[in-house]
Amino acid sequence: MFQEFLSASAGFMAAAGGESGGHGNSLLVAFALIGVLGIGAQWLAWRLNLPAIVLMAVAGLIVGPGFQILHPEQDFGDFYRPMISVAVAVILFEGGLTLKFDEIRNVQKGLARYTFPAVPFAWVFGALAAHYIAGLSWTTAVLFAGIMIVTGPTVIMPLLRQSKLNQRSSKLLKWEGIINDPLGGLLAVIVYEYVTYQQHGMTTAQVAGSLIVGSLLSIAIGIGFGYAVAEAFKRGLVPEYLKPPVLLVMVLGAFVLANLIQEEAGLLSVTAMGVMMANSKMPSINQLRHFKENIAVLFVSGVFVMLTANLDRSTLMAAFNMQTLLFVLAMLFLVRPAAILLATLGTDLSKQERLLTAWIAPRGIVAVAVTGLFAGALVDAGVADGEKMIPLAFAMVFATVVIHGFTIKPLGRLLGLASKAKPGFLLVGASPWAVELAKKITEMKYDVLIADDSYRALRPARQAGLPTYYGEILSEVTEHHIDLNRYGFLFAVGGNEAHNALVCTDLAPEMDRSKIFQLSARGTEEGDRKAVSYSLQGKTLLNTRTGLDELLKRHYSGWTFTLTRLSEEFPPEKYLADMAENAELILLQRNDQLLVSTAESKLKLAVGDHVLAYVPPENKAAKAAKAERDKEPVSEAVKNIENQKKEVLDKM
Repeated sequence: MFQEFLSASAGFMAAAGGESGGHGNSLLVAFALIGVLGIGAQWLAWRLNLPAIVLMAVAGLIVGPGFQILHPEQDFGDFYRPMISVAVAVILFEGGLTLKFDEIRNVQKGLARYTFPAVPFAWVFGALAAHYIAGLSWTTAVLFAGIMIVTGPTVIMPLLRQSKLNQRSSKLLKWEGIINDPLGGLLAVIVYEYVTYQQHGMTTAQVAGSLIVGSLLSIAIGIGFGYAVAEAFKRGLVPEYLKPPVLLVMVLGAFVLANLIQEEAGLLSVTAMGVMMANSKMPSINQLRHFKENIAVLFVSGVFVMLTANLDRSTLMAAFNMQTLLFVLAMLFLVRPAAILLATLGTDLSKQERLLTAWIAPRGIVAVAVTGLFAGALVDAGVADGEKMIPLAFAMVFATVVIHGFTIKPLGRLLGLASKAKPGFLLVGASPWAVELAKKITEMKYDVLIADDSYRALRPARQAGLPTYYGEILSEVTEHHIDLNRYGFLFAVGGNEAHNALVCTDLAPEMDRSKIFQLSARGTEEGDRKAVSYSLQGKTLLNTRTGLDELLKRHYSGWTFTLTRLSEEFPPEKYLADMAENAELILLQRNDQLLVSTAESKLKLAVGDHVLAYVPPENKAAKAAKAERDKEPVSEAVKNIENQKKEVLDKM
């Protein structure tokens, strides 16, 4: 059935191409199909908790060399390579936009070794493997090895969130990916320019001089464009609604201008532009970064599907052989470990940190996109085996994403670098009610951190022995002190409702909006001028929308948190019947799953659940649960007496 559908789709596209104006229709169908497959793969990966890059590649292989529905280079003609170039430029700019120098201070000594000498080591070792094992010519091998030094941040970040590595190991892997991503493009540009300049009869000295001058000019263009945009935005010369499109146009402008000076040097320019803007302290940088992330996701999805769909069956089958397998194994078990372990000799990194980072190096979209860009360029420059890089790049992506994705968490735990605890709770706001809630969550064996910008407000939490963070949660330096990977849930429960909403909005991209909750804001009715915009809020904590003022009144009148396990003897129906009408269900634990009570969804209890509730002093359910607990020591005492009697009788 599925094959029939695909065949029908292919027939439709062929028919569309044959009619008057059919080429335009065919392109529209191709664009739509690429978009659906790319974004669909991203959504499916999120839903199934799988690497998106693998699903996107599979989707492209199915509609490309598999059923031959899409032929991107043939369909788009002369536009194919410029489309790939622009997409790579935006992706690299977005990567540069995440590189903030302030955030690498506490790991910069160790991190420096991951750039130099680790990058040269990996480049040399990788080139040897590509030439002697994969059989690439020296030119192609050197260029491909330069691209393969990257460890894509678009891939490593989801792995770090899943693995719950400690803060130092996590930052080393994260910043290595961010810094080395543009370096891979730089090395590829250097090799490509060297080849093209030599073809024009230039000497080695002339080639080196041209490369240095061209690279410096390209970087200067990027810095200049970045500075100009940052200053224009700071001084209010561009209105808010025009900032994203102006930024996108300026990125394309810097990319094209640098390419006019030196072919493919625009990749250096846009990266430098992103780094410049990331460190310019712009007030609206976060909103711009989110916009660029959205654009990058679209481009990543489209490029990946296009590159895999463009693979030829014969090239694909010829590339995936024993040579490819041996090359991938050499890159995994020899090249990467040797480069990192040699580069980090004599550093303050522990043996465990060196071993972990020597193994984990997933390649991502930049590796494949840059490879796809330069493969065709090498062929045009007369290097016949340039096209062989593409299937090799996909083999590296598949192998590293899958293998490293499945091993990072168990290896981190084995080396003592990953937390074995369940995803914890970050509570923003240190009210007495929040402190009591944190105590009860701790009893459920979950990590809890209470954050507040008032040292005095945190005193009860400190006295209770709870972990605290003193500081503004929205500060740029917060990431240096709080490892957000440890926390799976955010409760914004402070006294300022607007601040709660801002916390939810700011941390949603880091922690997943579905796990972010806040206490009810004032003015819940539509059109109320006191209401905080719904689009800025997290999910409303508590089904009854009770606010902090009311919760504090209840706290001082003797309300308490109770944790009750529902059973056949004490089923949900009895529990709810005994509960006071105004009692609040907070959350429930069902096996390894946690469900939080919100205004948007009411909790449905089941036998076996552990229910956390906030109840008044006269609550019947609390009394019933206490009575059950009180029976346990009595029963134990009776059992001990019976055992003693049995021992006496046995002796008689």
